[in-house]
Amino acid sequence: LKLQRDKLKQYQKKIQGILDREHEIAKSHLAAGDKDRAIIALRRRKYQQSLLLKTDGQLENLEQLVSTIEFSLVEISVLHGLKQGNEVLKEIHREMSIESVEKLMEETQEAREYQREIGNLLANQLSADEEEAVQAELLELQLAQEESTFSKLLPSVPTEQPVIDTAQGKPGSKFLFQANLVAASSLVGV
Repeated sequence: LKLQRDKLKQYQKKIQGILDREHEIAKSHLAAGDKDRAIIALRRRKYQQSLLLKTDGQLENLEQLVSTIEFSLVEISVLHGLKQGNEVLKEIHREMSIESVEKLMEETQEAREYQREIGNLLANQLSADEEEAVQAELLELQLAQEESTFSKLLPSVPTEQPVIDTAQGKPGSKFLFQANLVAASSLVGV
């Protein structure tokens, strides 16, 4: 069909060339004063124009047919893809039947129950003293974590005694500084 379309386009070009040539012939005969021959050339030109219009109609029909065929090929491709997808789904459903899913769910539930039983057995084997030791260790870990968080928020406490310059003439500043140092160390818990 595409070959036929290309042939029709070539035929249109040929007819257009004939139309242009007949128009020039009619002009030249009219310029020469030969009115009858000019009319004959114009009649041939008119006939070629009607052929060109018919060719346009045929070309349009052919292009519509080509478009319809191409769209049908796309539809067939989609249909083929749907068939393949349906077959894959059927195969997956065969491998994953309802019975196998139910069996898997039961096995999972059994494994959870088994794990719960082990946890209960381990919890029941601890004596009251051991349970208290576990709780005490947990409390120590929590306190250590809180202290670590708290110490990150406050600035560090100086470890050396500061030297106070008595030349600045601030009486009592040494006593005030030591009082602040004692207050800060009591906040940190040192």
